[in-house]
Amino acid sequence: MNLVRTAMLLAFLTALFMAVGFLIGGKSGMMIALVIAAATNLFSYWNADKMVLSMYGAKEVDERSAPEYYGMVRDLAARAGLPMPRVYVINSEQPNAFATGRNPQNAAVAASTGLLQALSYEEVAGVMAHELAHVQNRDTLTMTITATIAGAISMLANFAMFFGGNRENNNNNPLGFVGVLVAMIVAPFAAMLVQMAISRTREYSADRRGAEICGNPLWLASALRKIAMAAGRISNEEAEHNPATAHMFIINPLSGARMDNLFSTHPDTGNRIAALEALATEMQQTSTPQASPAKAERKSRSVPSTGWGRGGSQPPKGPWS
Repeated sequence: MNLVRTAMLLAFLTALFMAVGFLIGGKSGMMIALVIAAATNLFSYWNADKMVLSMYGAKEVDERSAPEYYGMVRDLAARAGLPMPRVYVINSEQPNAFATGRNPQNAAVAASTGLLQALSYEEVAGVMAHELAHVQNRDTLTMTITATIAGAISMLANFAMFFGGNRENNNNNPLGFVGVLVAMIVAPFAAMLVQMAISRTREYSADRRGAEICGNPLWLASALRKIAMAAGRISNEEAEHNPATAHMFIINPLSGARMDNLFSTHPDTGNRIAALEALATEMQQTSTPQASPAKAERKSRSVPSTGWGRGGSQPPKGPWS
């Protein structure tokens, strides 16, 4: 089913890409856009994950450079029955994370330094389990390709002013300068169209599966609450420069999604938390995230609350061990 949705999404974005080309240069512009779209689709299938990671300056880590974080992902991947993904860290104060890659065999997960510093071990485990759920559901292919093509659409529309200015006397655009203006107006909405095309049910599905992987829905619920609060007060400059990638994160990095409507990239965080609390009840766990399951977990194991990657004591082990 995900493959069908991916194909439909690519077809829609390709058609939009061609429409922008037509408005700029008529039939010849449409054919050029078609060729560019085909090349972009092929290129993004193989390289979109690398491009997105590069956009955010992600640095790959291993068991030596980030033993707690890397070990957590390894244990969660094993619990989910997934191949070990590549593990990255993004230098950003805003707590957030995303997954990318064309399939589980070529997947990568990335967490920000803000996430690793501000959240507890258990909360980070809930977040990374959510990202691994996206990998398992093969959502990452759709996420990375749509981000790449949306960027190409915006780039093509930005060229409209140059094409329009240089072809006043011999313009292949059937609508003339009006067509150029339409193309320029379409560009800002390209990212929004992509966000509309990405089904928000993917987030609910990844939340549920992620909770099953880590073993405690309330860990993810508590993490979502903290990340959503931080997204509204801590900026993410790279996301502001690349808004078409906002849908890839666990919480919208621009301002945090606030409502379930046609134009939001994510479901309402409160609704997601409520669904996780209901799942916790189903799994016969406490339904009060304020009870701080992370703190209780540490206390029960008498493990000091230390920062990430600082060395010293061994990190606590989750229920997946």
